Amino acid sequence: MVGLVAIVVAHDSAAVLPACLAALARQHVPAIVVDNASRDASVAVAEAAGARVIRNACNEGYGRANNRGVAAAETADRVLIVNPDVVLRLGAVDALLAAARAWPDAGLLAPRLVEPDGRFFFQARSLLAPYLTNPGGRLTLPEGDACAPFLSGACLMIERALFLDLGGFDDNIFLFYEDDDLCRRVADAGRALVHVHGAEALHGRGRSSAPEPGRVFRSRWHQAWSRAYVSRKYGLPDPSVSHLMTNLPKAALSALALRRSGLERYGGSASGALAFLRGQDALAREGLR
Repeated sequence: MVGLVAIVVAHDSAAVLPACLAALARQHVPAIVVDNASRDASVAVAEAAGARVIRNACNEGYGRANNRGVAAAETADRVLIVNPDVVLRLGAVDALLAAARAWPDAGLLAPRLVEPDGRFFFQARSLLAPYLTNPGGRLTLPEGDACAPFLSGACLMIERALFLDLGGFDDNIFLFYEDDDLCRRVADAGRALVHVHGAEALHGRGRSSAPEPGRVFRSRWHQAWSRAYVSRKYGLPDPSVSHLMTNLPKAALSALALRRSGLERYGGSASGALAFLRGQDALAREGLR
């Protein structure tokens, strides 16, 4: 597909990359795989599939790695940001491009995401949505193309020039809320966020990387920190104190009950909120500048 390049960020993603890259190849979309220092065969799998591979010396996080991939896609008019656990159904790319022609004011376009249990993922609200606000989160699933308050970063299509003009994903975020932030900036630029119903993608949700000890704690830490960061960025109330007060007792109870899963989950959330309150940086936690 001339003018369209897929960007896939991998981190220990060898188990899911083959299906993702094969689906892109069937629709004639070249792929750039940005590997975040995988310890498995992700690089070899990507190269065997014919993808161009950019190797990061360390895990740069989701948004930062995507920024590297988009910068490298110099011949692309548009980029398709795709999680490695997303498989685009045949015809999905054509449907996205047709929607881009039909809705020229669209800044971001995303396919209909289908979860492993067959449910259709649609987020009815966003913390940062400047329009189409839905405070109660009432879920009414679209039956066709529709403007949306938020589009999941699992799969997004955007003009490369617009992405670069907006500064790409926020480099200060290691993980979580980078897609909300990008959606907000696209909307603030006067461009629409469009859900493309006729483009279907299967989403593995949470299967992008192989399981590892401490992953839940780390994930929850970044989720709490990033929520506080984007709230401050857009002048919203800081959720850190309430987040800390909610999760700290649960972490303590989990510790007393020797429930490791609860300790990781609630302890990670409390630690991320506390780190933000103390002025600690998410990138510093990961050893990044």
